Amino acid sequence: MLELKQKSSFSLHKKGTHEFIKLEVKAEEFQNLVSGLMGLIPEHYVDPIYVARTLERLGKHAAAEKLKIKIPEAKKIRSGDIGEIAATDYIEDETLYTVPIRKLRWRDHRNMAMRGDDVIGILFSRQDNTIKFLKTEAKGNKALSTDVLEKARAELDLNDGLPAPHALSFMSERLNTMGEYELADRIEKAQLVDGIQGNQVEHLLFTFTQSNPDSLQKAAFDGYGGNIKQNSVGVKIDNHQKLIASVYQGVLDGLND
Repeated sequence: MLELKQKSSFSLHKKGTHEFIKLEVKAEEFQNLVSGLMGLIPEHYVDPIYVARTLERLGKHAAAEKLKIKIPEAKKIRSGDIGEIAATDYIEDETLYTVPIRKLRWRDHRNMAMRGDDVIGILFSRQDNTIKFLKTEAKGNKALSTDVLEKARAELDLNDGLPAPHALSFMSERLNTMGEYELADRIEKAQLVDGIQGNQVEHLLFTFTQSNPDSLQKAAFDGYGGNIKQNSVGVKIDNHQKLIASVYQGVLDGLND
């Protein structure tokens, strides 16, 4: 766990049911954040079960190569991936939602961005037989811009603000292959039979950037006029590019040992 709240100065702004959170990572926590991300990265690219099987059958070198060929080389892709990985960790650490699949494991090519919703969180109650969705756009840019935020808003508003149908199908199919049949069936039933309503969905805009979220991101949050509950989280990290480079180099160095 990155424990972003514990490593950051924290501020909260509320507008009705909507929440805007700014987390500014403390300078002395920089290396701890690097180490935390290094620990998270491998499982986002390859299922640990498959790595363990390769290690058992083919040895340490083959297991390391299995992961190395999945790690992106392009700086822009790495930065975007860190945004999604940090967002996933934040969702599971700070909200009631879980993220049942690690989407980056199924990327077509390590230097290509994936299509669809960045992250979808699930809140499933067996007792009440209810399900909710957290549709998430994650941005890992060095600097935020109006264009980046407008595109994120447009993605969140697609499909009347509901999770993309192909993203939900992708999730339920992956869950079936993982043996998570009950959750897969519940997602499929919500999508194909019951229909997902606006009150079953929340939005999360999560940014991991060197920019000050109090500026453009806060303005974008204040400008929302729809009915779906909004969560906007801006994580400010100085030396953003150094952090990205340090995280990936650290993982690669560990695999080369």
